[in-house]
Amino acid sequence: MGWMKDETGLERCAANHVPLSPLSHLRRAAQVFADHEAMVHGPQRWSYAQYHGTVGRMAGALAALGVEPGDVVATLLPNVPAQAMAHFAVPAAGAVLNTINIRLDADTVAYILGHGEAKVLIVDSQFLDLARAACALIDGPAPTVIEAPDEAAGFSASGDHPVLWDLMDRADPGFEWIMPQDEWESLALNYTSGTTGRPKGVVYSHRGAYLMTMGTVISWRMVLHPRFLTIVPLFHCNGWCHTWMMPLLGGTLVCCRDITAKAIYDAIADEGVGYLGGAPIVLNMLVNARPEERRALDRVVEIFTAGAPPAAATLGRIEQLGFNVTQVYGLTETYGHVTECLWQPGWEDSEGTERAALKARQGVAMPMMEEVTVMDRQMREVPRDGTSQGEVVMRGNCVMKGYLKAPEATARDFEGGYFHSGDIAVLHDAGYIQIADRAKDIIISGGENVSSVEVEGALMYHPAVSLCAVVAKPDEKWGEVPCAFVEIKEGETVTEAELIAFAKSRLAGFKCPKKVVFGTLPKTSTGKIQKFELRAAARAS
Repeated sequence: MGWMKDETGLERCAANHVPLSPLSHLRRAAQVFADHEAMVHGPQRWSYAQYHGTVGRMAGALAALGVEPGDVVATLLPNVPAQAMAHFAVPAAGAVLNTINIRLDADTVAYILGHGEAKVLIVDSQFLDLARAACALIDGPAPTVIEAPDEAAGFSASGDHPVLWDLMDRADPGFEWIMPQDEWESLALNYTSGTTGRPKGVVYSHRGAYLMTMGTVISWRMVLHPRFLTIVPLFHCNGWCHTWMMPLLGGTLVCCRDITAKAIYDAIADEGVGYLGGAPIVLNMLVNARPEERRALDRVVEIFTAGAPPAAATLGRIEQLGFNVTQVYGLTETYGHVTECLWQPGWEDSEGTERAALKARQGVAMPMMEEVTVMDRQMREVPRDGTSQGEVVMRGNCVMKGYLKAPEATARDFEGGYFHSGDIAVLHDAGYIQIADRAKDIIISGGENVSSVEVEGALMYHPAVSLCAVVAKPDEKWGEVPCAFVEIKEGETVTEAELIAFAKSRLAGFKCPKKVVFGTLPKTSTGKIQKFELRAAARAS
C-alpha cells in the first residue's frame, strides 16, 4: 500500500490551516507597512497603522451598538473613507457587509434593508433623506441609522442621528477582531440591479473575496505600493474587491467621491494614481474631456474596464491618451471581474481597428477561476470559430455562495455544475470569449439575430457620437428592428439619415438602425446604460 493511502498524523490543524479572509491583508499591512500611506481623501491621510486602528474602533463601535456575528450592517455611502473602513470593520465585528447603491429609489432601498434584515445602516450625510424615506417604508423593524458626515466634501452632521466618528471615539481601542472560523462564512451581501423585478441578494464568502484579491494582483501585473483610484462604486460588487486587495501590496487607496473627468485627471497628476477601474462610460468620459479638464500623463495608467462591452473605437482612442486598457468581465454573482483579455505576443503588430477589436474581447479565465467558457443549450462548448453563439458559463472560487432566501433561483443558475450568466458570447481560439449580447438584448429582425453590441460598435466610430445604445423596436413587417439612442459630442451635429447611412457603410442592411433618437441616455450609478428604459421608449414610439 502506498504511503499516501495512510495519512495518519497528517490531519488539518491550527498550525497548517487558517480560514482565508481579506481581513488578513490589513492585519499584516499594519505591521509590514505601518508607516506607508494607506488611504487618501482630499487633505486627509491615513498610514496603515492608523487605518488598522480606525477599522478596529469602527468594529468596536458596531459591537457596542449590539451588532453580533451573522448580523447585517448596511451602508449608503459613496467612495469615501467610511465606506472603505466598513469593508474591513463590519466583518471584523463578525457581521456581513451590505453596501447599497446610493442612486436607488427609497422603495428599493427599503426592500433591500428588509430582505437583508439589516441591523445598522451607516449613511453619508448627503443621503440622509433617502435613508429616512426608506426606513419609513420598511414593513418590520428598521435598522439603527448612524450618520457618517464627510466634512472634507462639505457634508456636515445633521444632529438627528448618532455620528459614526463620535461612536468610534468612545469605542474600545483594543477591540479584538472576530476572524472567521470557516472561510465559507458570509462576508458580504450585494444586490443585483433588479431591472426586471426585485433585486436578488448575492452572498459572498471570505474565501471568494480573498482569492479574488490574489488573482487580481496577478492579472493586473501589480507590484508593491500601487496607487489606486476608487472609481468603481464600492457598493457595486464591493468595488470589484479592490479595497480588500490594496493592503495586500501596501497600496494607497485614493478616494473619489464624485466621478468626473477632471477628478480622475487631477488624481493621476496630483496623487500619482497608476491604476483605476471603470465601466466603458468612464473611458468615454476621459476621451471626451474638455481641454481644461485634462492633465498630461507622464506615465502609462492602467485601467480595468468592465460592465458592458466597450466599443472598439473608444478603446482605440483612449490608448492614444496614454492609458493601457485591459478588458475584464464578470457579474455581481462573481465578485466582479473573472475574465481578462490577456494580451498575446502575436498581437503586438496589430494596429488601429484590428488592435482595438482584440482588446474588446472579454478574454480568458483569471487565475482564481477554474473554468469560463461558452456552451450551447445541450451544455456543450461551442466551436472556437468566433461566430457560433452560446451562453457564458463558469465555475470557480469566485462564484457566489448563492442568492439570499432564493433557493430555486440559486439552483436554476447553478444547473449542471456551472453558473449561468445569461450573457450570449462567441469563443475565439485559445478560449477567448467575446460578448455578443445579453440574451434579452438580442434583436430578432425577420428571423435574423442582430447583436445590439455589434450595431453600437459600428455607430461609435462616427466622430460625432459620444455614446449610444441599440434596442429592439416593434415592427409590423419584420417583427423587430434596431432602434438607436444616441448622445452627441459637445459641439458636434449629425442627422438621423447621416447616422443610418454611416451604419450601412459598415453593417448588413438588416442590422442597421431604422430609427435614431437623440438625447441623454439613462444610466445606472456604475455607468451601465439602462436599456430597459430605452426598450420601453422604443415600444411607446
